[in-house]
Amino acid sequence: MRGQTVHQETVVACVLSGSLDRKPKQKIRTFGTTTRGLLKLSDWLAEKQCTHVAMESTGVYWKAVWNVLEGEFTLVLGYAKKIKYVPGRKTDVKDSTWIAGLLRCWLIEPSFVPPVDIRDLRDLTIDVSCKGK
Repeated sequence: MRGQTVHQETVVACVLSGSLDRKPKQKIRTFGTTTRGLLKLSDWLAEKQCTHVAMESTGVYWKAVWNVLEGEFTLVLGYAKKIKYVPGRKTDVKDSTWIAGLLRCWLIEPSFVPPVDIRDLRDLTIDVSCKGK
């Protein structure tokens, strides 16, 4: 199980593994959001035998990550306000660990993500409507 915090330039990933009745083993890494960086993320997750990936829906930054990981992992997009890590100081490492823990216990209500063909049409519509402004 893996949680991630996504920003414009980086993705912080946390992989939790082990049985549910014990404290999980934790691996954390930061990746770039370029295609190369996201492919490294995908390779790292596969190497760690990750099957499920959760991320928060912050702006549009989750979309590139989703597009690269889709088809390789079971993806869950959580509404940021519902999975927010509240106690203590906020850091990307704490957030990604929190999201991974929520996913591990199936406590993330997934947001609807349309199929790829609908997403492509939406992107086209948005791009066309923004031209000339």
